Amino acid sequence: MINAVHHRGPDGYGFFYHDKLGLAHARLSIIDLIGGDQPIHNEDQSVQVVFNGEIFNYLELRTQLQKKGHRFYTHSDTEVIVHLYEEHEEEFVNHLNGQFAIALWDNKKQKLLLARDRAGIRPLFTIETGGRLYFASEVKSLFSHPAIPREINLTALQEVFTFWTTLPPHSLFESVEILPPGHLMVIDKGNKSVSRYWDWLFPNEQIDNNKSVTEWSEELKALMVDSVRLQLRSDVPVGAYLSGGLDSSVLTSLIKNFTDTPLRTFSIGFEDEEFDESGFQKDLVDYLGTKHTHVLCKRSDIGAAFPKVISHTESAIVRTAPTPLMLLSGAVREAGYKVVLTGEGADEVFGGYDIFKEAKARRFWSHAPDSHWRPLILQRLYPYLKHSPTASGAFTKRFFQQGMEHLDKPYFSHIPRWTTTQRILQFFSDEARAAVPHTVEFAAINRLLPDEINSWKPLNRDQYIEANTLLSGYLLSSQGDRVAMANSIEGRFPFLDHRVIEFAATLPSRYKIMGLNEKYMLKHTMQGLIPESIRNRSKQPYRAPDSQSFFVDGKPLEYVAYLFSEERIRKSGYYNPKTVNMLMKKCARGKALGFADNMAFVGILSSMLVDEMVIEKNAIEPYNRHQSSW
Repeated sequence: MINAVHHRGPDGYGFFYHDKLGLAHARLSIIDLIGGDQPIHNEDQSVQVVFNGEIFNYLELRTQLQKKGHRFYTHSDTEVIVHLYEEHEEEFVNHLNGQFAIALWDNKKQKLLLARDRAGIRPLFTIETGGRLYFASEVKSLFSHPAIPREINLTALQEVFTFWTTLPPHSLFESVEILPPGHLMVIDKGNKSVSRYWDWLFPNEQIDNNKSVTEWSEELKALMVDSVRLQLRSDVPVGAYLSGGLDSSVLTSLIKNFTDTPLRTFSIGFEDEEFDESGFQKDLVDYLGTKHTHVLCKRSDIGAAFPKVISHTESAIVRTAPTPLMLLSGAVREAGYKVVLTGEGADEVFGGYDIFKEAKARRFWSHAPDSHWRPLILQRLYPYLKHSPTASGAFTKRFFQQGMEHLDKPYFSHIPRWTTTQRILQFFSDEARAAVPHTVEFAAINRLLPDEINSWKPLNRDQYIEANTLLSGYLLSSQGDRVAMANSIEGRFPFLDHRVIEFAATLPSRYKIMGLNEKYMLKHTMQGLIPESIRNRSKQPYRAPDSQSFFVDGKPLEYVAYLFSEERIRKSGYYNPKTVNMLMKKCARGKALGFADNMAFVGILSSMLVDEMVIEKNAIEPYNRHQSSW
């Protein structure tokens, strides 16, 4: 099982055996390079722990615990976990500032605890079979056991083709479950319980406390500086991703101006001008004077690397965007780094996404549905798209009217996105429809939502939905942990420090989106610290070429042609061979212009790769990396 995730920790293995359980750990040496081998135990070895991730406030916790008489035998952040447990038992997780998947065994009480960090940065999967519970950071570890069945969960696949992710506890595979973010599982003398210890909550009534913009800004800057300071803790060099957008610019600037850490940066660029942000990246590199590595990603690189990406995501995905990030993490590793800071989470925390502005405009429109000028505000969205849904007035109106009758639903903001994504379901075979006769409904999201969500401000509802679907289930997983750990790289996320999240939850909505100016407070806070060209630029989300990456001169790559063949599609049973063939021909001609066609192609291809590599256990050829330096 542990060998299957060697890439997560190539620096050594550790094991603990007991008549009731076994623990194994693959180590990525970052803190306490000599003495931090896991499992780590307490003084009498009655508590054993393995964990993946980092505890950023371990120095402060260590000092507190030593004052209470606890004796440490390592300098590792892992050891604070066992002593915190001795002090606080199951409440120990509330004291951790970090990103983690933890397995802790209390031998005296014969109790196992599994815990996952608040935002869901580190993965944790479980399956019960044959009277036993198996758990691991990745599903491939579970599938190392021959008794564990390999089968795609068609309901979960429908969830991916709606929400871009499965909804916990579902994974893509039958019987394999995800421990949700901010949750704790306890196995106590054979009895299992799962509870939430933290949630991404907002106040029922927004209270300004009469604070000025300057006061909010000063508090935010202090929090962000401290978050960055904590997450730079390491016994190995730490780098940073630099996209050319606001979020990574904030982090690199804070490192440069408020820490002594040498600034080393990495970025990805594209040959396609529509996706490339190299100009903004170079502006910031010149501004900060950082040593920088730039990776140029071509369409051919995406097509070649995609099978390896899916072997690590262990899930179907609807965009190719994780692929360039895997190439980038490879460049980080080749440069001799194991840790990078990344700006993921800022959009969810501070209101940066177009979907938030889109929902705000649609709510504004709903107050006067017959207005001719109110819908025009939507044309200010998506200026970076070649084929924007706002390009045609009639189409704009039809597209954004989707779900207007559900204005009172907490997921109102996401209906246009989910409706577009669900068009993939039209490719399902009759057999798949018969196996799962009921299409996943948008209301399925309700099982993840807190009771009080309807009392929140609209933007806060939108943020919660985004944080508990796209962020935790896709951005931090397929596009985050999985493609970084594919090259043994640990990503760190200062915007997802729970103190930053909790602070931002109290921000009045107008300080997140001022008119249609997203992340207003974050931009205000960074005045004078980053170039004005970057501080004032409109949000351009990170994207990569999709279906066009899998064809050369109108011909599909060899593995694509095989997986989309009538015989292979029919064998899998998931899709209709005829409609899939029509889609591939459309993409081969370069006619897949919109989101729906591209998502359908990538979604079908990625799920067929899962079927081929995971279910059928057949390998796909590897890829080559390309990089250059500035």
